[in-house]
Amino acid sequence: MSIAHSIRAQIPPIHPEGYPFIGVFALASLVLFWVWSPLGWIGVLLTVWCALFFRDPVRVTPIRDGIVVAPADGRVSMVAQVVPPAELGLGDRPLPRISIFMSVFNCHVNRSPVAGRIERITYRPGKFINAELDKASEDNERNSLVISTPAGHIGVIQIAGLVARRIVSFVQEGQTLGAGERFGLIRFGSRLDVFLPDGAKALVSEGQTAIAGETVLADFRLGDGGRTYRVD
Repeated sequence: MSIAHSIRAQIPPIHPEGYPFIGVFALASLVLFWVWSPLGWIGVLLTVWCALFFRDPVRVTPIRDGIVVAPADGRVSMVAQVVPPAELGLGDRPLPRISIFMSVFNCHVNRSPVAGRIERITYRPGKFINAELDKASEDNERNSLVISTPAGHIGVIQIAGLVARRIVSFVQEGQTLGAGERFGLIRFGSRLDVFLPDGAKALVSEGQTAIAGETVLADFRLGDGGRTYRVD
């Protein structure tokens, strides 16, 4: 294997959604170099950051009924019993909720936490307060999915953050997803909430780092070792 090939293998692919933004940053860098070269180098650093923001690395997802994987890279900011938003249609009783906060340095491609059928997608406009705050679940712009699985319904909510201004969804109602498949992204800092069926136990704790498509958030068949894996 050549050195060039080895270097390319270490660089994660870029999601197509990022190409226009990377192009704008690169063009701005050229202009800044023309104005004053130190500004141009700052532009180069910002262009590299933008490319890293839209990276879409390969993930190895555990596959088995009952496993719930992280839908986003980031820090587990909250694990609590919370009444789900009304648009999910999951009732008015508190359910286990796991929140993952994505900083501007995390990969922002979102992946399905389970294999199942998308029963509902609901977009709701709102504010852009800090996504780490609990009230962001109710006040901020968000896009909600309800996924039907043999273990019950899973709610997944993309929540815009303080600097996020665009939630992108790649899926439609009625579509079937595999665990770890890409379903959307949020631009520039945000949060993902996962609502589990009543009685489910979280296998992660607050402060833990989650990796989308790989970190197991919950397992409804705990103790059953019959997992397989998919590289994607």
